[in-house]
Amino acid sequence: MDDIYRRHAATVYKYLLSLCHDPHTAEDLTQETFYQAVRSIGRFDGSCQVSTWLCQIAKHLFYQHLRRQRRETPLPEEEGALPPLPSAEEEVLDQSGRLGLLRRVHGLPEPGREVVYLRIFGNLSFREIGAVLGRTETWARVTYYRCKERLKTGGERDEK
Repeated sequence: MDDIYRRHAATVYKYLLSLCHDPHTAEDLTQETFYQAVRSIGRFDGSCQVSTWLCQIAKHLFYQHLRRQRRETPLPEEEGALPPLPSAEEEVLDQSGRLGLLRRVHGLPEPGREVVYLRIFGNLSFREIGAVLGRTETWARVTYYRCKERLKTGGERDEK
């Protein structure tokens, strides 16, 4: 398992970082991923690559983390505890800036959305993206290109 950890820890970490955007959470979930992999190694049937299997475990753990976080987030008790509403200027910058782009990326259909996240936020190569998602490098390139074109045109056309 040490060899598997050395070969795949960076890929799993990058994948988790692309999902959660928090280095500490990504580190914790990477460790938990390998712990769970050790516990369930007997169920690995070899039908996919080890990196794909590990990233599936990581994705499952990330979703568990999100559910746990949602349950633990307290509601504000006082009216003064509510976050301030954004100003009109902030809303315009939000719509035309990075957050607007992130919203459009989030609106992409799967698996394109995941390919874009892995490429942009995870800094993974197309080969690594293909390995993580159990597809080819060419598939990852084509999917990324199509999503990029869809984002340029505003996402008006449907995915084929």
